[in-house]
Amino acid sequence: MRKKRAEKRYIKPDPKYNDVVVAKFVNNLMWSGEKSTMRGVVYECFDIIEQRTKKPAIEVFKKALTNVQPLVEVRSRRVGGATYQVPMEVRPERRIALGIRWLKNYSRDRKDKSMALKLAAEIIAASNNEGNAVKKKDDTHRMAEANKAFAHFKW
Repeated sequence: MRKKRAEKRYIKPDPKYNDVVVAKFVNNLMWSGEKSTMRGVVYECFDIIEQRTKKPAIEVFKKALTNVQPLVEVRSRRVGGATYQVPMEVRPERRIALGIRWLKNYSRDRKDKSMALKLAAEIIAASNNEGNAVKKKDDTHRMAEANKAFAHFKW
């Protein structure tokens, strides 16, 4: 092996909720480096969640993220000129990253007035095990289940 593995970067927890996952969420949502703007949007979203659900927003967010995280996914593997979709378990860091990405993308696709409202709606839906992000997870699981026959190509 010529190159070293990249060092794992650790990010500081969010100042208000003192949570690394919220900080990752803010960083992932951010556009052109405007972190303070996006932090404001996320905090506004959490206020909306608390008003609508009457529960602590951080709990609803964690539950939504847990409901969206995939356990297995399919990865392409070439074997003897043919490409197979091989089901594999998802690493914990990737699981969080995929959950955050799906929440972000499907909340952006929603029809609502502001980003805070879109995010709040998607997070509340995900915490109730519904919405597009949860559907994406289910599709991923279904795909892995359908290709279970190729599991022996995993290495």
